Amino acid sequence: MHRIPGMCVLALAALPASVQAKQETWNFDRLDRIGGISTQVIGSPVVEDGAIAFDGVDDALYLPRHPLAGARQFTVEAVFRPDGGAFEQRWLHLASDDPANQTRLLFEIRVTGQSWYLDSFIKGKGYSQVLIDPEKLHPIGRWYHVAQTFDGTMYRSYVNGVLESEAKVSVRTPGIKGATDRTGAPG
Repeated sequence: MHRIPGMCVLALAALPASVQAKQETWNFDRLDRIGGISTQVIGSPVVEDGAIAFDGVDDALYLPRHPLAGARQFTVEAVFRPDGGAFEQRWLHLASDDPANQTRLLFEIRVTGQSWYLDSFIKGKGYSQVLIDPEKLHPIGRWYHVAQTFDGTMYRSYVNGVLESEAKVSVRTPGIKGATDRTGAPG
């Protein structure tokens, strides 16, 4: 099980060069609405101590709008607490509804013993990139800040502000249009 706190920041920024960044913050402190958007609840996530707790397997929240639609650059960040459980846990899945593009952005973790490591992923027409390093282990049962960034060329992932992995992605934009968000989603 892992928890996304009520004070969780899911900061999403579309950064055109001549326009100030638009930042959107989603608080995960209730099940019926996230970021002012009605959710569809799958499984049995619960709110505990101001945070949504997902089981890492069967729980999910679906939202009908993709927060990165139209972004050429972005930052996605969250504060969460992994508590062990299944080896592979997908807890954020942003996906395009566009059948020609099928853009996806994921946060997953891999649990091994009393530790975990980050698995970040982005995919779209003409590109697919995994950022993962099984050597960068973190103890379970603690709160962590995680982030993914894309500056138009480089895709990066961070844990507690420390770069975990990076790769050049050879697209100008993730090309995300109309989409669904799955949070706490099963794989």
